[in-house]
Amino acid sequence: MSPVEKLELPPQQSAANEADTVWALLDFHRTTLVRKCAGLSDDDLRSRAIPPSNLSLMGILRHMADVEVYWFGQVFAGAEVTYAYDPQMIGADFDDLSESSGEATATTFFECVARSKAITNDVNLDTLSAKQPGDEPINFRYIVVHLIEEYARHCGHADLLREVLDGETGD
Repeated sequence: MSPVEKLELPPQQSAANEADTVWALLDFHRTTLVRKCAGLSDDDLRSRAIPPSNLSLMGILRHMADVEVYWFGQVFAGAEVTYAYDPQMIGADFDDLSESSGEATATTFFECVARSKAITNDVNLDTLSAKQPGDEPINFRYIVVHLIEEYARHCGHADLLREVLDGETGD
């Protein structure tokens, strides 16, 4: 049995308003990343299958858990946060994979996404963040679109890793 279960893709929102569209796309990419991890063993999830890259499916899932915490918890909400895998935000979420299991990593990822959703429930896309990562204030729209971009990039990496591991491609 695999430590990560395959999720059903959420329904597409091709005729929705802007807010519903961006949320649907973000949920699509969150689900796609989990689907890339489903059906594999812990060893496969830890595999750095495309040398010299240190990317692995488990590392990407851990990284995206911390990305959720950073952008929605720290930047948007301005909360004091605890990162699950990379407290100093130095890329450690891709390292020390032997200490993680696929099941625990998926659970942590789902918890981080659930916290993000609780923080952002019914937030208007024009709302400004509590903290700013740069000199200019950023609105919630930018954060959500940035997360879509971040997930899309890593879903592409995950697709390549999965294809090398067992030949599976697609959503």
